[in-house]
Amino acid sequence: MSPPEKPLTDAEVDAKYGLEPVIDAAASEVDRRTATGFAVVQCPYCGESFETSVDTSAGLCSYVEDCQICCQPIEMELHVDDQGEFIELLARRGDT
Repeated sequence: MSPPEKPLTDAEVDAKYGLEPVIDAAASEVDRRTATGFAVVQCPYCGESFETSVDTSAGLCSYVEDCQICCQPIEMELHVDDQGEFIELLARRGDT
C-alpha cells in the first residue's frame, strides 16, 4: 500500500491546469517578489473605490481601464521605482 499523495497547493493546481491565480481578498498591496498584485483606486467619475490588478514588470506605464462600477474609461498611470517596485497607481478621467 502506498502512502497518500500530498495535496497540491493553490499555485500547483493553477500551474497544472493552466489557471489564472485566484484573487486573494486580503491582498491589497503589490507583491514585490512577483511584480504583480492589487491596488485600490477611486473612480474619478463615480467616486467608488475598487481593487485592480497591478503588474510592475513593464515599469512606468499608462493604460486605460474601465471602472468596475460605472464602466467609464479611466486613464491609469503606474509609477515604479528604479528597482521596478510599485510606488503608486494614479487614476484620472479618460474623457478630458
